Amino acid sequence: MADQEIENAVSRALEDAPERNFRETVDLAVNLRDLDLNDPSNRVDESVVLPAGTGQETTIVVFAEGETALRAEEVADDVLSQDELEELGGDDDAAKELANETDFFIAETNMMQDIGRYLGTVLGPRGKMPEPLDPDDDVVEVVNRMKNTVQLRSGERRTFHTRVGAEDMSAEDIADNIDVILRRLHADLEKGPLNIDTVYVKTTMGPAVEVA
Repeated sequence: MADQEIENAVSRALEDAPERNFRETVDLAVNLRDLDLNDPSNRVDESVVLPAGTGQETTIVVFAEGETALRAEEVADDVLSQDELEELGGDDDAAKELANETDFFIAETNMMQDIGRYLGTVLGPRGKMPEPLDPDDDVVEVVNRMKNTVQLRSGERRTFHTRVGAEDMSAEDIADNIDVILRRLHADLEKGPLNIDTVYVKTTMGPAVEVA
């Protein structure tokens, strides 16, 4: 269960958000400190499963063949075969469009090498190389887990943002999501909480409220 201070900050952010005619997301802004982000080993690059879900649709594309492809069709937004992968490799515009429209890719391990060859230059810089799917993995389970996953990625910037929910979720659920993210950062950063300067939560168009 999340810290009460986090929940109070989320409640304020939700209450202070002006009325909009669309469903706003709730985002977290994290400001880092005392890290040399020119060194790639110090950068944040993590996938985190949110316990209460993202509150948004997450687009997932699976590269697979045979039985795995059939099962993936039940839950993924699109399933691409080896032939379709090769076609994409020859159409840079289509590959970029797919990469920009897709949140996460999943691929059978035996297709990973070809994905690197055909799509590495498109997916790599976007941080969207597929999650490998081992033969023993249940593709349905993996897709459903990825639907509740967000990416934490700082790059060279001191400040980075991630989605933590939607405005119609409860403050408690959003706070639980934030708590999981902060715990992961505290565990992964070199000096833990000391490497975090400030953290803010806000709706898409609303004012930012300090969390920590």
